[in-house]
Amino acid sequence: VVNIRKALMIGNEGQQQWFDATFDLYVDLGPAQAGAHMSRFSDALEEVIEQFASNSWPQIEFLAEQMAKTVVERQKVARAEVYIRTTLPLQKWTPVSGRRTQEVYGLLAQAVATKEHSRRMVGVEVEGMVACPCAQDMVYSFARARLQEEGFPEDVIAKMLEVTPLATHNQRGRATLLIGSEQSVEARDLVNLAESAMSSENYALLKRPDELYIVNKAHSNPRFVEDVAREILRAVVEKYSDLPDDSFVWVRQRNEETIHKYDVEAEGWGTLGELRSEILDNATVERHTTKEAWLRLTELVK
Repeated sequence: VVNIRKALMIGNEGQQQWFDATFDLYVDLGPAQAGAHMSRFSDALEEVIEQFASNSWPQIEFLAEQMAKTVVERQKVARAEVYIRTTLPLQKWTPVSGRRTQEVYGLLAQAVATKEHSRRMVGVEVEGMVACPCAQDMVYSFARARLQEEGFPEDVIAKMLEVTPLATHNQRGRATLLIGSEQSVEARDLVNLAESAMSSENYALLKRPDELYIVNKAHSNPRFVEDVAREILRAVVEKYSDLPDDSFVWVRQRNEETIHKYDVEAEGWGTLGELRSEILDNATVERHTTKEAWLRLTELVK
């Protein structure tokens, strides 16, 4: 049953917020189950959603996990999977003018459960600005040649190119970051990690000084799509040194092109143990655990 919309109350006591959320629920039937009576099936799932959506939950991923467990119990199925999608409004301030602005991010939760085990993930969807290094490198070479033609000394050319932001084409980057762990992870922290990995953050509200700041920042920090994905993974490893090695990280970076008629995408994933070996120890990891494998509950020992 997919695209069920309900209002959720999420947050600790005194800090609860209402969220307009969308639920997708899936089940795996057992060997003896040929199918399900859809009307009764949907009714039961609606009851589960109504029961849990009417209560307050500290974090959205705990709701998803408990819902998956309950669906398995109520429907007598082998496995249940729950997806929850909503938005996360955060108050921020513009970088120069200091104006308060509400920035809205995507908030995601995924959980799976069998009769014996369960796992949960929390994630965010974040937008930012990405400046292309390739075009900027060509602009650098072109500008250097033109300045040489105009007779500027080499030391002056070098200084001019060092202090002047160079043009390039820009992309709107969309990052998705998911973390699965037994320990609690704050969605706000995930937003900051993903946003900081891009050439610059963007804002719903910008005054002229803010626009100049954002453009200069982005063009001083050009990155390819794969650079952003790698930077998010590196930031997660550094931020969550306390999480166990069997925690899981999944990243997707999608850049919407401006001068090309296509978009570009990069992904990265693995357990924190695998990523720590690769990033901190510079070790070669031939095969990373996939999200599907991490969620394969028959391999869990809790």
